Amino acid sequence: MTILQFFRDPKREFTINDGKIIAPADGKVVVIEETEEGEYFKDKRLQVSIFMSPLNVHINRYPIAGKVSFFKYHPGKFLAAWEPKSSTDNERTTVVVEHQNGTKILFRQIAGALARRIVWYCKEGDTAEQCGQMGFIKFGSRVDLFLPLGTKLDVKIGDVVKGSQSAIGSI
Repeated sequence: MTILQFFRDPKREFTINDGKIIAPADGKVVVIEETEEGEYFKDKRLQVSIFMSPLNVHINRYPIAGKVSFFKYHPGKFLAAWEPKSSTDNERTTVVVEHQNGTKILFRQIAGALARRIVWYCKEGDTAEQCGQMGFIKFGSRVDLFLPLGTKLDVKIGDVVKGSQSAIGSI
């Protein structure tokens, strides 16, 4: 029964909101900080990280609608997801979605010590539908969002968010 809990896909009602960045995963907001994003943007971004516990739904969703303009899979280590180095050293995917207004949002699926497998369904050139499934992390871990500086946030550290339902901020 416990294994089935990890792979559950509860039906969720959601409203597409083109002006909002929607949580890509269930979990707890554990990081909000200005940081250097060195893989794609190579500049300062606002990082929002969501830690997914083994009890959360592990499906990951697109935070905005647009085109997948960048995708990369990185093999790596399996450090605990709360370790800062997990964002750069662990197995992960990097996905950039470009909104029709030109705003680009980068998000990463990051495997942790328990979650040793990332699954993704997207590739460069795909159309991303806001709240649409883009993959999952087996047994949970973390999702990092990298947003433009100045993004108005609707969350704070410690908030519990639901994928496809909670607003992270405004585009």
